[in-house]
Amino acid sequence: MTLYEYDQSFGTELLCGVDEAGRGPFAGPVYAAAVILPPGLEIEGLNDSKKLTNKKREKIFEQITQQAVCYSIASVPPDVIDSINILQATFLAMRKAVSGLSVRPKLVLIDGDKNPDVGVHSKCIVKGDATSASIAAASILAKVARDRYMLELDQLYPEYQFAKHKGYGTKLHSDLILKYGISPVHRQSFLKKLAAKNPCLAEINGRRGEEAAAQCLHEKGYTILARNYRAFCGEIDIIALQGNALVFAEVKTRSPGSLYAGKEAVTSKKQERILKTAYIYMKEKNLLSGTLQPRFDVLEVRLDNTGQISAIEQIENAFGG
Repeated sequence: MTLYEYDQSFGTELLCGVDEAGRGPFAGPVYAAAVILPPGLEIEGLNDSKKLTNKKREKIFEQITQQAVCYSIASVPPDVIDSINILQATFLAMRKAVSGLSVRPKLVLIDGDKNPDVGVHSKCIVKGDATSASIAAASILAKVARDRYMLELDQLYPEYQFAKHKGYGTKLHSDLILKYGISPVHRQSFLKKLAAKNPCLAEINGRRGEEAAAQCLHEKGYTILARNYRAFCGEIDIIALQGNALVFAEVKTRSPGSLYAGKEAVTSKKQERILKTAYIYMKEKNLLSGTLQPRFDVLEVRLDNTGQISAIEQIENAFGG
């Protein structure tokens, strides 16, 4: 049975296919498309979008958009994906796509085994993009639309080379995230999962937080004396001077949903290591007998759901007496 014969077997002219693109990438929106093809239309080469070349997808995309009874393409951005999870974001994109059709379908065929409840009588088809012509058409619309958008993001964020990997978790993409940090179009929740496998990625937000904290202190008139000072017993993120106060600052970068606030995350053992390291620094710089007064601060750098810094709070005399 061909893809077209499969659709004809349902015996309805207003048959809609729905599919998504971009559930797996580290960056960019998830897309979904809904399309109603006219009875009798057969597009040469129509198939699951993953089995087609870019050139072929682009050509068929134009044919579908020109000859379909109607179609609709929708997307859900990374911050919403992080907020409601990728499955629910995919369902939302599918519902938006179906609701955006200018003609209400009689039956909706959805790729996959989970029904997003699109508000119309629907049926889930596992591997539907290789079974149904309507779903295959929707897969092409969603894939091409998303790829085009990722090319736009490539212009806005050239350092991440989105044109090459389309936001997927390739080695190149992971290396670029390590080098440049997390952009507003990255999915925070996806990078948390990656960080469990690659400890280097867990340091990305920390480094960004330290840069922001140092800039914050500089703008307040502090003189930065050292960054990431290390001794055998520990490390201090920032050492700065304000008047006669010698400030040893611990920076804690907090993402939405973090269990502990910045100050609470500095455990008693961590405090002890910082105190010992501060003593070593002062001894090394011949400051033990001077007039400078050591102070131990915590700077909490808060990130929003898009990965952007939303606030920096400095807690003075956070520990150490």
